[in-house]
Amino acid sequence: MTSTGQDSTTTGHTPHSPPHNSSVTLTSKRGVKKGAVPCSSPSLAEVKKKGRMKKLSQAAEQDLIMGLQELDLNLEPKVLSGTGLVFDEQLNEFHCLWDDSFPEGPERLHAIKQQLTQEGLLDRCISFQARSAKKEELMMVHSLEYIDLMETTQYMNEAELRILANNYDSVYLHPNSYTCACLASGSVLRLVDAVLGAEVQNGMAIIRPPGHHAQHSLMDGYCMFNHVAVAARYAQQRHDIQRVLIVDWDVHHGQGRQFTFDQDPSILYFSIHHYEHGQFWPHLKASNWSATGFSQGQGYNINVPWNEVGMRDADYIAAFLHILLPVSLEFQPQLVLVAAGYDALQGDPKGKMAATPAGFAQLTHLLMGLAGGKLILSLEGGYNCRSLAEGVSASLHTLLGDPCPMLESPGTPCLSARTLISCTLVALEPFWEVLMRSAETLEEDYVEKDEEGPWEPPVPQILAWPVLRARTGLVYDQRMMSHYNLWDNHHPEMPQRISRIMYHLEELGLAERCLTLPARPATDAELLTCHSAEYMARLRATENMKTRELHREGASYDSIYICPGTFTCAQLATGAVCHLVEAVLAGEVLNGTAVVRPPGHHAEWDAACGFCFFNSVAVAARHAQAISGRALRILIVDWDVHHGNGTQHIFEDDPSVLYMSLHRYDHGTFFPMGNEGASSQIGQAPGMGFTVNVAWNGPRMGDPEYLAAWHRLVLPIAYEFNPELVLVSAGFDAAQGDPLGGCQVSPEGYAHLTHLLMGLANGRIILILEGGYNLTSISESMAACTRTLLGDPPPLLAPLRPPLSGALASISETIHIHHRYWRSLRIKKVEDKEEETSNSELVTKEPQPTNPGSAEGMATPEENILEAGTRKATSASPVEDSTLGQAKSETAVVELTQDKSLEAATSGAVLDQTTSEGPVGDTKLASRTDNQTTPSSPVQETTPHISPSNLIESLRTLELSNKAQKAPDSQTPEEEKLLGEAAGGRRDLDDSMLMGFGDTDKATFYAVTPLPWCPHLMAVCPIPATGLDVTQPCRDCGSLQENWVCLSCYQVCCGRYINAHMIQHHEDSGHPLVLSFVDLSTWCYHCQAYVHHQALLDVKNFAHQNKFGEDMPQPH
Repeated sequence: MTSTGQDSTTTGHTPHSPPHNSSVTLTSKRGVKKGAVPCSSPSLAEVKKKGRMKKLSQAAEQDLIMGLQELDLNLEPKVLSGTGLVFDEQLNEFHCLWDDSFPEGPERLHAIKQQLTQEGLLDRCISFQARSAKKEELMMVHSLEYIDLMETTQYMNEAELRILANNYDSVYLHPNSYTCACLASGSVLRLVDAVLGAEVQNGMAIIRPPGHHAQHSLMDGYCMFNHVAVAARYAQQRHDIQRVLIVDWDVHHGQGRQFTFDQDPSILYFSIHHYEHGQFWPHLKASNWSATGFSQGQGYNINVPWNEVGMRDADYIAAFLHILLPVSLEFQPQLVLVAAGYDALQGDPKGKMAATPAGFAQLTHLLMGLAGGKLILSLEGGYNCRSLAEGVSASLHTLLGDPCPMLESPGTPCLSARTLISCTLVALEPFWEVLMRSAETLEEDYVEKDEEGPWEPPVPQILAWPVLRARTGLVYDQRMMSHYNLWDNHHPEMPQRISRIMYHLEELGLAERCLTLPARPATDAELLTCHSAEYMARLRATENMKTRELHREGASYDSIYICPGTFTCAQLATGAVCHLVEAVLAGEVLNGTAVVRPPGHHAEWDAACGFCFFNSVAVAARHAQAISGRALRILIVDWDVHHGNGTQHIFEDDPSVLYMSLHRYDHGTFFPMGNEGASSQIGQAPGMGFTVNVAWNGPRMGDPEYLAAWHRLVLPIAYEFNPELVLVSAGFDAAQGDPLGGCQVSPEGYAHLTHLLMGLANGRIILILEGGYNLTSISESMAACTRTLLGDPPPLLAPLRPPLSGALASISETIHIHHRYWRSLRIKKVEDKEEETSNSELVTKEPQPTNPGSAEGMATPEENILEAGTRKATSASPVEDSTLGQAKSETAVVELTQDKSLEAATSGAVLDQTTSEGPVGDTKLASRTDNQTTPSSPVQETTPHISPSNLIESLRTLELSNKAQKAPDSQTPEEEKLLGEAAGGRRDLDDSMLMGFGDTDKATFYAVTPLPWCPHLMAVCPIPATGLDVTQPCRDCGSLQENWVCLSCYQVCCGRYINAHMIQHHEDSGHPLVLSFVDLSTWCYHCQAYVHHQALLDVKNFAHQNKFGEDMPQPH
């Protein structure tokens, strides 16, 4: 490793000279600056000119002084500490009055409190008083009419509450429901203030009722107000936050949140949920991976839908690594909000999944690396009280900085999980540069054999949280500076490397936050585990050699210099790392940093190489196994820019040590030269697959490339390996400014790499200094890593460019080689996406409506359009079934012969196919970045108080007391495809489809039973005195085809397949309901569904008379 350059910050110091302090100004004895040139006295004119300039600049100077006085010149950035907690007993003051067995009850919070008290977590958190959300805060997401309706529930009796609740899906109401829902929303807002106001680093709101199903004007799935959605808008409007990431890991899809933000690029929404091909509640096509958002929000809605039960920690972690983390780093959120439902835990009666509390600790840890650690968890679901309490406890431990428990049985992501991750990646790849080539085309012979045996639930794990004397150990000894080059004062591997690092750690106050451990020399027994006795004797003999002999001895190795102190320094460096290993394994510290030299990873069994003499990391790994008395699983990550040839050779046949190296290879021309660092080097005999090389073939590799390797390769393999100790060969010669590496990794980048590794091995990780030859770069990089080990959140990264194509090629090459050994790498590129996720066994049945006269047959949008099931047509009463997901919109299949007239098709239960394209192609709910209040409506902004009796009468008038309809099974893939096409949900309809399915004698049409009521019917205004003209052209483009009329302002605009002017009208006005002039169907933009109700009959009949000259036929 011959020097090819010199650090511009270094000078010709002697080995024992103190580090250069650039802030010191050299002066002569007379006080004149060295090198200064004397000048003559100024003239009178010059003096006057200077006086005038001084007078003019006094005000600016004063402003500058005041500004400097307000600056915090402390080099160490302020580190927020503490975890906020909101937990209010008032939230237990509501329950289901008519069903004691309803899953969402006060016992959930009782169990959590008992668990947190038992583990002492309540005392460790900073408690905040809950507050109620104000109406104007709720109106950032919900309509005023809906909020007022919910407010009236305080005055209802049980019968009235039950009638109202029965008209929503899977909810109950209590006189205290509104108060508690407001308090729950306000609790999250209080934490937003605390985190963004720098009172705490992160926080958790333990609240009920949950919120992620609540929609703009609709209760749904136990939820009244959408707490996290309100919090996101609140952060944007009150704290000037530009970008918010919302992560929803509840087992049910948070459709309310998706509908709120699916057109908003300032909110990145990620949901990972049970889907099962639409059979799991809420039964929406919009819950599938193909729903990526609309308009400007395309790509900002991410769904990972599990199609099987029993999904485990490995499946969830894989989705985070391959999808969420890369996209989030490109998105760069300023705040992370988590809809923290724990119904995916093993034992939950709803989710039927097999995640563990330790798994949720891992997910929490991964999110803590985003947004500078500004992270808030808000409790959602979870209905097994024991597992719920343990899950909340695990997440809270992690927020408090406790290490993530090891996963007892990490396994690998199952085939179904990998397939769905691949589908999601393919759907998102057009929108995110970081996802380029994120799914690989793998050889079929290894993918097809990947079937796993029948799933068996794991044995529940009892988590233990370590009590540590200190968090981070630090080992350093100035004696290691006595190894220096006798012939070249400017050699890059100079003594000042470690002294400058220590000086910077002390300067930033990081050294005093660590537990300083004494260095000791490595024993011969320890060194002999990785080096031959002959080599040790040869190196020891150099202590007594003369200068000429030392030069000759050094020249006999590759890139080595030797001085009389070399053997002692190398022995001390290795022994210091061994001592740190002892401290970590004994629980004296959690993790550690070893500031040592000379480096070690090039040292071979019997030879010095590349500035290295004893392989400190290798010896430490063997020492760890020796004191453990078994083959401890050890992960060695080598991020030095040079390949660690010595470490690779020492462990290449040992499956207990996984060696992963990321280095410049340059097709074998970069030191240490040859093919040893090639990706094709995978280990030998039983160690095959346990040597992993990511070989960069060029310079300029930076944060994007290393993070891409971490997400796609390093971490998936590491989690599958499940190490018990992590050792990092922490060379910083890939850092910006290094004279040898030519790469661009930033200190912030190194901090993120460190943080991501800290989730492994119960947090037992040790960083050992290897290379790095720019004194400023290595000092800042090691400081960033040490700060992260101490528990500070990783700093924000600069905006990341896309990974270099050459780097992606290197990563892909390693994946192709190693996917046969590591299942976690088998994210196979899916070519036929629909085929991968379809369920050919689903059968469509005829619906059995309880009130057939209440609805006409309507087609519903598919693909990019949310299905009619996004809102409740008729819902199951909580009395009859208190579980989620017993109601779905019904789909009818009706066959018409082609000789039937258009009138028959439009006046009956089936739509003319050319009309069902609808104005809804790229629409969304009323959730806009510029306006989150209720849409325009003839109703006054403030609604008068409604008495319960009047309300109930109104509800009866609105036909809200319908009984639940039986939910039909889903369509077969072919029928589902036809349904989408008939509804106009596909953009690629061919002419034969639009003309009645070609030349067939009989055409099959698909219709969806519309909603019998929606909360936006009050927006329908009376027919204007001028009446309706169904032949009226679009007001914007004059089109006469597929026009719709707004039922609030009666403007006429064209539908999505013409020029989409009605969509634009809705976005501009917020008016919810529109009527088709072609088939007289009514669509609600906010509900994303067709609606048929008594309140619409007048306008429909008027239009029918205008179109056909007769009244509309009445349903039988």
